[in-house]
Amino acid sequence: MSKPLSDHDRKKQISVRGLAGVENVADLKKNFNRHLHFTLVKDRNVSTKRDYYFALAHTVRDHLVGRWIRTQQSYYEKDPKRVYYISLEFYMGRTLQNTMVNLALENACDEAVYQLGLDMEELQEMEEDAGLGNGGLGRLAACFLDSMASLGLAAYGYGIRYEFGIFNQKISNGWQVEEADDWLRYGNPWEKARPEYMRPVHFYGRTEHHPDGVKWVDTQVVLALPYDTPVPGYRNNIVNTMRLWSAKAPCEFNLKDFNVGGYIQAVLDRNLAENISRVLYPNDNFFEGKELRLKQEYFVVAATLQDIIRRFKASKFGSRDIVRTDFSSLPDKVSQLCAWDICNKTCAYTNHTVLPEALERWPIDLFQTLLPRHLEIIYEINRRHMERVSSLYPGDVDRMRRMSLIEEGGQKRVNMAHLCIVGSHAVNGVARIHSDILKATVFKDFYEMDPHKFQNKTNGITPRRWLVMCNPGLAEVIAERIGEDFIRDLDQLKKLRNFVNDEAFIRDIAKVKQENKLKFAVHLEEHYKVKINPNSMFDVQVKRIHEYKRQLLNCLHIITFYNRIKKQPNKQWTPRTIMIGGKAAPGYHTAKMIIRLITAIGEVVNNDPVVGDRLKVIFLENYRVTLAEKAIPASDLSEQISTAGTEASGTGNMKFMLNGALTIGTMDGANVEMAEEAGDGNLFIFGMRVEDVDAMDAKGYNASEYYNRIPELKQAIDQIAGGFFSPKQPDLFKDIVNMLMHHDRFKVFADYEDYIKCQEKVSALYMKPKEWTKKVIHNIAGSGKFSSDRTISQYAREIWGVEPTLEKLAAPDDPK
Repeated sequence: MSKPLSDHDRKKQISVRGLAGVENVADLKKNFNRHLHFTLVKDRNVSTKRDYYFALAHTVRDHLVGRWIRTQQSYYEKDPKRVYYISLEFYMGRTLQNTMVNLALENACDEAVYQLGLDMEELQEMEEDAGLGNGGLGRLAACFLDSMASLGLAAYGYGIRYEFGIFNQKISNGWQVEEADDWLRYGNPWEKARPEYMRPVHFYGRTEHHPDGVKWVDTQVVLALPYDTPVPGYRNNIVNTMRLWSAKAPCEFNLKDFNVGGYIQAVLDRNLAENISRVLYPNDNFFEGKELRLKQEYFVVAATLQDIIRRFKASKFGSRDIVRTDFSSLPDKVSQLCAWDICNKTCAYTNHTVLPEALERWPIDLFQTLLPRHLEIIYEINRRHMERVSSLYPGDVDRMRRMSLIEEGGQKRVNMAHLCIVGSHAVNGVARIHSDILKATVFKDFYEMDPHKFQNKTNGITPRRWLVMCNPGLAEVIAERIGEDFIRDLDQLKKLRNFVNDEAFIRDIAKVKQENKLKFAVHLEEHYKVKINPNSMFDVQVKRIHEYKRQLLNCLHIITFYNRIKKQPNKQWTPRTIMIGGKAAPGYHTAKMIIRLITAIGEVVNNDPVVGDRLKVIFLENYRVTLAEKAIPASDLSEQISTAGTEASGTGNMKFMLNGALTIGTMDGANVEMAEEAGDGNLFIFGMRVEDVDAMDAKGYNASEYYNRIPELKQAIDQIAGGFFSPKQPDLFKDIVNMLMHHDRFKVFADYEDYIKCQEKVSALYMKPKEWTKKVIHNIAGSGKFSSDRTISQYAREIWGVEPTLEKLAAPDDPK
């Protein structure tokens, strides 16, 4: 066998990484050294790995700045319609490699770094993840930014610059322990503070009603300080902006009214104002009605709206004369109607979940205290809304109660989803089945009243980060067959159907997967000290830990498989390495117990000599964007096993599909459309459909019926309950067993039997590598629909009223 190429030599051959021209490389080296000596002001002899990372980051950033300025200049001149994507979460991960990919600098930087005697991967590992999100929703926002820039939209992401992002997860004695994510500790080379655009945001106070209008007075002011991060499109010289707001106390904060000796305390109290942007709330799909969270929501919205209006007035064709800026000449009512009409035509609402515990319902007294004027305006919006409902449905008081923005009963609350629907011209779900459920159940009344508002926009992922960057080997094998254009137009992957019986292509696809598995196995053995069998099936479920995502169903399969091996140790079993990863919200007791159960099962299984390397169970600690980029390309089987009707879309499912894993899953979220695109027979679909779940809700779900009927299920539950996996604390998992037996909203047992049978089919197919790989090719070929470029093109044309373009802007070094 020929000697394998070194990582560096192999990278040089990958065309999708850009050309390493000699001048380019020499320039990069020169700029790298300049930054090392002058930007970082370091003595060359004491430079650390981190200094080298910062020097490289600044060198790459230099290539962004000219394009960034030119892009923003072109927006100012052409004054296109702007798109503002406002989110409390942007889960960006690392920026360095993504920037090199989008600027076609990857090979040149590799070569320069190599010639300087440094290791590119070691430098990349120095970068902290920007973990300003919990999971799917925050990562979606990040993919959308990439696609909006790549499609030439004049788009801006607006959010909060949390000082502490999603916590780092440590597993200690099998339990999750959280530690603060101090991601800004060493500084962030990708951001630029913009104090000249600072904006005041008001809280508390009271309202005064006068003949000439209403005043909001005696408020507390917090300043919003913006930090800009460049967002480069894919090789089109466009660089958009993500603007994140940080909270600052004003200079006079609490000082005007300090008494003798109160000065020090007044300065210390500045922290109270600045706490607004201190930390990301770590809940995924769960509403926690805390004052600080409502403050964060209003903070980002108030600062962003002021910024949008400033930009609207200042743009070349935005009129600056008094007529445009002064509404005082209009009677109050006209001005109000005008404002509400503008709001409706400007805003669109994307719903991300149907779980009732995730929908925001703010207590009225909290709203009254924090935002008294806004509550009055909400009452007025509701009054007009209720007037319209009653005129359309005279005498239907129950419908009025259901549709009100204000929920009565117990303590009164503002239903924020209802407010969003009424205040927007478009409302969408994030996968076809999810959008259908919204229209049929959650927002049925609103759909009946305004059917034209409701749309679907199936989620997508950016193929730049989730293929070219994280899986260059696969990207190259694809490019050798169909060229490189698929990176901007992922539908072109359909052409791979022509190669489904091509022996060489089948071999190449399998080889890339095997290389990715070997690389990940090395990573795992370094981090977990478990010996991995790289020929085993890598069976992976990575996502936030939640009852609806049914990591417990996965656990029951693991235990069943373990029991079968123990019963027939001499049978030929398909070996598996089962990996589960994800964070539990710190206050979510059941989710934390699920993690403890997974680690407990691992302790038993991994130390059982009878099982050997036929089954290993690994909990992937601190799952985050950067770990996903390593794990997903190495996976064989993707677990997407939520109860039908609960996962709005899912996006991890799409990443696995694009990276050559097969899916075992329910007909939920985007799985439905994935099966449609790849062909039903190329996914392992099992379990109840939404209709079956509804029927079961109607007749009642009885867990013990399954427990008593299915011996292997009974055995597994009895082992968990009896302390087989926790001999030192036999009743450790009694809460989990009690939940599964008596109040399981997500019907784990109802899908157990079909899941186990489906897993047997998975194991059988894995023993036929060629057939397996053919299904993989069908999946990759069918994944084009799930590019966020397609999603964003649909939003642009069907909601935002702007046209995407693949045109390039001239590079800064080109003459204009």
